[in-house]
Parts: sequence; structure tokens; C-alpha cells
Amino acid sequence: MRVLGIDPGLTRCGVGVVEGGIGRPLSMIDVGVVKTGAELPIEDRLLLILRGIEAWIEATSPDAIAVERVFSQANVKTVMGTAQVSGLALVAAASRGIPVTMHTPSEVKAAVTGTGRADKQQVGAMVTRLLRLDAMPRPADAADALALAICHIWRGPATNRIQAAVVAQAAAVRR
Repeated sequence: MRVLGIDPGLTRCGVGVVEGGIGRPLSMIDVGVVKTGAELPIEDRLLLILRGIEAWIEATSPDAIAVERVFSQANVKTVMGTAQVSGLALVAAASRGIPVTMHTPSEVKAAVTGTGRADKQQVGAMVTRLLRLDAMPRPADAADALALAICHIWRGPATNRIQAAVVAQAAAVRR
């Protein structure tokens, strides 16, 4: 399975592609960030990010896309930008028929490090180790995107089955 992980951000949107499967070695295909300048109008920044995400999808042909679920932050402006970029990733995936799953930051940290309270350094170190890289991906947004992809490869199929069961149960209750 080839997964594009997206760590949404308005200034730096981390993107990373990992290939592998449960019980099989993982390998990094590519990693980077889509950057925008704070001096640009928000609509221009969002368009640049959308085009960047679409270019990554076209270049890497992922089987699935994993996006970090937006969580509450003290800075409302930051969380709004993050949510807007998450929406772009969801639309880019849906417009191509690529399955997309959202993972919480603590879920990703737990999958990669064994604890949901790991810091960015620990996540980066484990991503480096799991993918057998010579150096930790920089900036941290890039390492986080790879961690999202790894999390999805390891947990995505189970998460998707649980979500489908919940939807089926809700539908049965409504009947």
C-alpha cells in the first residue's frame, strides 16, 4: 500500500509518501512541504496549497491519503488555517476517488512511538528509524507527514472497518 500523509498547515503543509504493509518493511517514497508566505492573501495561499497537494497526488499515485485531524488549539487563527488546509486535502482526495482517513495527533504518535504523548523529536527519531533514513526529515512537518502515512499503513484498515461497522449499525438503528 502506498499512502500520502498530509500534515496540514497554512505556512508549511507537510507531505510524505510511504509504501509498505503490516508485517512488511516500510519505505519512504518522497517527503517535503508545500510552503506559502504569510504576506499573501488567504485565498492565494489556499490555492497554492491545493495545487501543491494535487501535484503530490499526481506524482506519487497513492492508494490512500492520511490527513491529521484538526484538534483544538488556543490560537483560533492557527486552527482555522489548519482546518482549511485539511479541507483542501479531503477535496483533492475525493475528486480523484482516493480513500482518505483522518488520524488524531495522539493516534499517530502512539502508532509510531508507542505513546500518544511523544514529542516531535521522538516522532522524528522513530520515523527515521522505521524508514531506515540517514537523517531525520526536516522540518518537523515533513516528519509528521511520514508518521501519518506510517500510522495509516499500520492502523488504517482496522480503522476503516470500525468506521464502516459504526455506519452500518447507525443505519440499522434508524430502520
